[in-house]
Amino acid sequence: MRTLVVAMLCLLPLASRLVAAPPERVVNIAMEDQFKNRHETGTMRGDVVVLVYAERKGGEAAQELGRRLHVHFHPGAASASATEWLRQPVIGIAGWPTGARTPDVRVIAVASLPEIPKALEPVARAQLRKDSPFVPVWLDFDGRLEHAYGIVPGGPNIVLINTRGEVHAVLSGRLDELRMRELVATIDALRLEARPDPRTAVVPTGLTR
Repeated sequence: MRTLVVAMLCLLPLASRLVAAPPERVVNIAMEDQFKNRHETGTMRGDVVVLVYAERKGGEAAQELGRRLHVHFHPGAASASATEWLRQPVIGIAGWPTGARTPDVRVIAVASLPEIPKALEPVARAQLRKDSPFVPVWLDFDGRLEHAYGIVPGGPNIVLINTRGEVHAVLSGRLDELRMRELVATIDALRLEARPDPRTAVVPTGLTR
């Protein structure tokens, strides 16, 4: 059951597959976590949201990928306790206007569990609370992300949402070094798009819709 936990993102040396994002744009993806707390991407406008989801066999790969991505944008998390993991400040942006809020990068773990019978959902929640007692894991019992954006078994799947709440790209499969750098650069560019005095941010073509 431990592999049900898709705790966040991390680097793995295999090729990834880019899937074009659907045409409709502003989304509000809502789910409960293992503590029965409700979350919505719609409340995170102004930040870049990275939803990382996987089925059982891809859980460990997604966990490792998420950890590296979160630490990259929140370096204080590398030495923080489990209770402080999500409270570390995001890295700044060079030249950002003084006093203006800096867009955060929300790396969110999603466990894709459509195979879990309704009667066993409380058991899955309890196991996830044990495996991840502090970091929320969104629970996709209905397989909504899989149905909307597809899923590649055995590896992480990513839905990347920009600061306007629009799906920018969908990535499926394990990331090699090049694709990881591309993902980080794309997130950097999406953060720059939210600059109060707008500047043109060039988004890497490999991760556009």
